[in-house]
Amino acid sequence: MKKFYCILTLLISFSFASTYAQAHKPAAKAPAGGLSASVAAGKKVYTLYCLTCHQADGGGVPNMNPPLIKTSYVLGDKNKIIKIVLKGFNENVEINGDTYTNVMPPQATLTDQEIADVLTYVRNSFGNKAAAIKSADVKKVRTSLK
Repeated sequence: MKKFYCILTLLISFSFASTYAQAHKPAAKAPAGGLSASVAAGKKVYTLYCLTCHQADGGGVPNMNPPLIKTSYVLGDKNKIIKIVLKGFNENVEINGDTYTNVMPPQATLTDQEIADVLTYVRNSFGNKAAAIKSADVKKVRTSLK
């Protein structure tokens, strides 16, 4: 029985340590190499967090998840798309005559750099061409939302 409690105590300790480490992870640094490095880093974030809903080609899922291809949301005001990533999106949206209804959960647990990279990737992939987003842009929007 004593052995069981020792193992249980160790498991609980590791669980708390892991949770603490995840909650206090250091801020990601900007990738060296400019736009191409940011796009490459953003592709990794996209694959982990965005691909399931928005698909590998950025085309979304009809009537559920909107496409990321040449839309005003992606190519327009960068602060608007940063807010969507930070706060999520819970509105029906019409794009090119189609309505999309799925709720996008907030991704505020991503670092400023991860959000900047993934949005730079989206804004420069799938036929899109738009200015990069910097971690300072994300930080400014995140601060304004508090």
